[in-house]
Amino acid sequence: MPRGGPQASCLDRALQTDLPEYLDRDDVDPAVKRSVVRALELTGNWFGLHERFAHIAMEEVADIPDPRILELGAGHGGLSKKVLEMHPTATLTVTDLEPDSVAAITAGDLGSDPRVTVRDMDATAIDAADSAYALAVFALSFHHLPPSAAVRVLAEGTRVADKLLIIDLPRPPSPLHVMRLAAMLPLAPFVPFVHDGVISSLRAYSPAALRALADRAGVDIELRGGLCTPQIAIATRR
Repeated sequence: MPRGGPQASCLDRALQTDLPEYLDRDDVDPAVKRSVVRALELTGNWFGLHERFAHIAMEEVADIPDPRILELGAGHGGLSKKVLEMHPTATLTVTDLEPDSVAAITAGDLGSDPRVTVRDMDATAIDAADSAYALAVFALSFHHLPPSAAVRVLAEGTRVADKLLIIDLPRPPSPLHVMRLAAMLPLAPFVPFVHDGVISSLRAYSPAALRALADRAGVDIELRGGLCTPQIAIATRR
């Protein structure tokens, strides 16, 4: 399925790629991957994204006294840190598929927090019982997945949690997308963070694509935001 959805235009279909980001490759120097993760953490701090995403997560568990929250694809753990600050009784399981990220989170503040469990976990095959969590959060990572894996995440996330909150890059209309890519491409060969940003943009899912993926997974989905703001999807079991 095209990243722009089943009815994507020819131009939209051209503005996608199967190339992996540095973060998804096994043949890349680990230092390059760490530089990308560090850049994501810093930009999230500078622009208040970690705090903003944590507020979105808190809205979804506002009526739950002691929520159990699962973060998938945590990377640097910045979102989970903010959740801990905002909710004094929440408990978190913080996960990632990349061993270096899991090791770094374990060695940091999150790893020593009694309310946190850090685990190596694949979001497409979550090692947890049904309804083990009030909320699963997958922030700025969903676009890494091809459609088949994205369907599995939707099914698995809604199996282990009452709600699956996906926060990801928006896929703009094709003319705006071309302009965004043109601004990034000159730096892409030299700056790993920008390189991955270009590929992320090309792999971002549109609202139509997310609805089609949710339908394949057999889950309900509510969409908010998009265009120039992060795209927010809340998936629940049918």
